[in-house]
Amino acid sequence: MLDIREEIAIKELLPNKTDITNLTTFFYAFSDDTRLKIIILLTIKPMCVTDISTFLNQNQTTISHQLKILKSLDIVSADRNGKNIIYYIKNPNIQEILNISVDCI
Repeated sequence: MLDIREEIAIKELLPNKTDITNLTTFFYAFSDDTRLKIIILLTIKPMCVTDISTFLNQNQTTISHQLKILKSLDIVSADRNGKNIIYYIKNPNIQEILNISVDCI
């Protein structure tokens, strides 16, 4: 049984509701196979939809849909390069998160 000091200390360490919601949203990005593969590819090199589609052997509509989700989750961003839109990972820490995750399985 916890004493009152331990209980208070533990409560102070727990993330608040907003942080929990943000973590849930963040990890949602990794919960789909296609999104995860896209994230992995983009940690290697920024790419356009055509390149991602070729690497994953999936149609461009599917890739575009998943990229739209990843953009809305603030995981990826994009820059226009002529006629192409090049997607990239916004936060360089994503690579480290993936490496640590692989080490945990």
